[in-house]
Amino acid sequence: MYRISNIYVLAAFGTIGGALFGFDVSSMSMWIDTDQYLDFFHSPDSNLQGGITASMSAGSFIGAIGAGFLSDWLGRRLSLVIACFIWIVGAAIQCSSQNVGQLIAGRVVSGLCVGITSSQVCVYLAELAPSAIRGRIVGIQQWAIEWGILIMYLISYGCSFMNGPASFRVAWGIQGVPALILLVALQFFPESPRWLGGKERWEECLQTLAILHGNGDPTHPVVQAEYLDVREAARVAAESKDVSFLGLFGPKIWKRTLAGTSVQMWQQLLGGNVAMYYIVYVFTMAGMTGNVTLYSSAIQYVIFLVTTGVMLPYIDRIGRRTLLLSGAFLCCILHFTIAGLMASYGHSVSSINGNANLRWSISGAPATGVIACSYIFVGIYGLTWAPTGWIYCSEVFPLKYRAKGVGLSAATNWIFNFALAYFVAPAFTNIQWRTYIIFGVFCAAMFVHIFFMYPETQGMTLEEIDGVFEGKIRPWRSGAVKSRFGEEVERVRRGQSLDMGEKGDKESVVMKESV
Repeated sequence: MYRISNIYVLAAFGTIGGALFGFDVSSMSMWIDTDQYLDFFHSPDSNLQGGITASMSAGSFIGAIGAGFLSDWLGRRLSLVIACFIWIVGAAIQCSSQNVGQLIAGRVVSGLCVGITSSQVCVYLAELAPSAIRGRIVGIQQWAIEWGILIMYLISYGCSFMNGPASFRVAWGIQGVPALILLVALQFFPESPRWLGGKERWEECLQTLAILHGNGDPTHPVVQAEYLDVREAARVAAESKDVSFLGLFGPKIWKRTLAGTSVQMWQQLLGGNVAMYYIVYVFTMAGMTGNVTLYSSAIQYVIFLVTTGVMLPYIDRIGRRTLLLSGAFLCCILHFTIAGLMASYGHSVSSINGNANLRWSISGAPATGVIACSYIFVGIYGLTWAPTGWIYCSEVFPLKYRAKGVGLSAATNWIFNFALAYFVAPAFTNIQWRTYIIFGVFCAAMFVHIFFMYPETQGMTLEEIDGVFEGKIRPWRSGAVKSRFGEEVERVRRGQSLDMGEKGDKESVVMKESV
């Protein structure tokens, strides 16, 4: 059967798996304040709405925990095929929802798919891609999530002009279309050469590498270099078969585990859920109504998409610490600013536009300030934490622990996503503007944690990362470490000779091809 060989085509279709997560986010955020949704589901209170929103994250947590085992057993490609079927079933259950219980069940099922795709699409594409663009692929995954958020929001906005439950049923049914596209495309995807190597299917592994990197020629030098890399990775994987989750907390690895899991925790505690899931609530409290609220929310998603897209080409030139620290600092200021505006110029109300979940209102110029700060927050988030959080957790683990370490990090992301998705709705009802104080304190805490505990990883080799995590270099001084590999790449870009050992060295071949 014909197999797609262009990595950019593979990435374009493969990251549809990430877009499914974005679809699910805006499929709920768009509807929570519309008459059609509130009338049909009998205006769920803040606790119930929090449970509805968080149900997807609960399914995603379970999916992320089991994804690694499924992927190692059946292969990367087949695990994504299964995820597509799960998503289609989840979309069908949501589309036909007759009550809140069925809606929650559908979102949990869809979440199982999101848990698999969010953790395995990046792994799969990174194993297919040349080493020079693996980091970029991780960023593209985040960008695909944002495209999914925007596209689904616009579809839902169009459907909102329909009367009755048909409006959200059509939107939730359309969610199944991207999964169908990915399902068809996966029939033409090659299997991961590293998975094939791990199963000792070396002939198929070499053929796949030849298709991907040598125009079908198995003797191409880059193919041979990658083949050697796969054999080495398979050897290391064989040695680490007995590595357990408890091994991630051993004396030489616990700092990395703490960094990888906590960066995912802090990415959630930064307050992205306020912006993504409940932005309609924020804008309604700020005095917007009807279609003005809906298209103002769409502007936020466009900002999110554009800022991440602008950052992707430059993200490997900027230190990870720089992005994480600056993002935490600026978001901290924005949270406290919004809280100050709402506390100083807002007032308590019994409901807004009949929605009893919203009990705080602000108007006039201060309301405009809240909206502006919300937009700026999303832009800062898109430039810093949205792509960098995933990249950092994929870099801190050594190869032996990487699969389980990144899996545990993804599970951490989803469990905090679940907690916050549930928390924010009743928080807006019960503590109103103080919700932003909580997120501001989280941002201040993460700034301190990152400064003292997160070493720089950008541009470093695995050995250099070993050194900084084992206490030889203080995290705030780790940015001074200069990667020899990075220096050689820069020399090649300038047209200078490459001094990487004897001719034919594997790293030299890969580097020359990459540059």
